[in-house]
Amino acid sequence: MRKIGIMGGTFNPVHVGHLMLAEWVRDALKLNEVWFVPTGSSYMKDSREILPGRERLIMTELAVKDNPLFRCLDIEVMREGASYSYETLEALKQTCPEDSFYFIVGADCLFTIGNWKYPERIFDSCTLAAAVRGEVSMAEMEDRKRELEEKFCSQGERIQLIPFPNIPVSSTLIRQRVSRGQSVRYLVPDQVLSYIEEKGFYREKDESFEKA
Repeated sequence: MRKIGIMGGTFNPVHVGHLMLAEWVRDALKLNEVWFVPTGSSYMKDSREILPGRERLIMTELAVKDNPLFRCLDIEVMREGASYSYETLEALKQTCPEDSFYFIVGADCLFTIGNWKYPERIFDSCTLAAAVRGEVSMAEMEDRKRELEEKFCSQGERIQLIPFPNIPVSSTLIRQRVSRGQSVRYLVPDQVLSYIEEKGFYREKDESFEKA
């Protein structure tokens, strides 16, 4: 049985914070691999403010290609309609029934996941690996973990809290810096930076971009 981390997100664009989180959780939980899954069409965000799925998929593939323990999947980009985490996790579980999946999220997601589409089906398909970055105390996170497990987890403990450094890098910051003509070197992998520059992504300033 393999232990597989699932790292979802719009990745608009993917950045070093995403890669560091994936590696940190992989090491902490002794995962065999981490699979990155760029969102196809997010039902939580305005698609007009996000690059097409194929472009974000290419950038994510470029970002992970040098790590043999990272993979990039096109399962959501290729799926028609809105992307839902429960559908992706159930599809992966059906394809790889012998594997155990760990859905890597930020700790803030534990306070919103109850409003996601079919949260109970998410917990039935995986264990949540929640990165605690200091915005909320570990004691508060433990309380929230118990609440969610009591409400949604028929199979017992399904959330693991993992301390993680607070790294002030976001896709929003990168888009804003590019739009202002500022450097984002070392905030994204070199291959991703070259692709952004080649395609001219994010050059036009747009303060309406949501955080990704």
